[in-house]
Amino acid sequence: MEESNISMENSRAIQLRPYQPVDCKEISELFYQTVHHINVKDYSLEQRMVWANGKVNLKEWNDSFLNHYTLVATDGSSILGFSDIDATGYLDRLYIHKDYQGLGIATRLCDALEAQAFTNGSKEITTHASITAKPFFLKRGYQVVKEQQVIRGGVSLTNYVMILEKEKSEYNKEFINN
Repeated sequence: MEESNISMENSRAIQLRPYQPVDCKEISELFYQTVHHINVKDYSLEQRMVWANGKVNLKEWNDSFLNHYTLVATDGSSILGFSDIDATGYLDRLYIHKDYQGLGIATRLCDALEAQAFTNGSKEITTHASITAKPFFLKRGYQVVKEQQVIRGGVSLTNYVMILEKEKSEYNKEFINN
């Protein structure tokens, strides 16, 4: 019971804000730690090392974040998660700090990004979800279009092309019911 109260307190203190270039290094470290701790049950060390090798090109990531609608979740001092979506409705990245899983941070980030995309005219949102993230997206109403093998550094990683149609989204239900 005490853990639950701590989680609720922490989730209330979490704020979403737009990405800033100064965030990039901390985000790259969060990405590495998340892949190597959270995705352990679904991907081998070899797969995780080609996915997140600790050598992110910070300039490329920064440029990508600035060209996308990118949000970070913060507790005021640390970044607890981040996500970004492009103008076509492609939800590119969604990562939550390994120590802050299960607090609703991913849900809040997705809610905000999906609303942004749908408000700006997207009819659907596409993502390439990891094995680990697939159940989260299924709960949100995303449908699996196909399983695919992505090759990185000669190593195959399984992920899923998933789509959320505006008509089937929580975003749409919220506006229909009000």
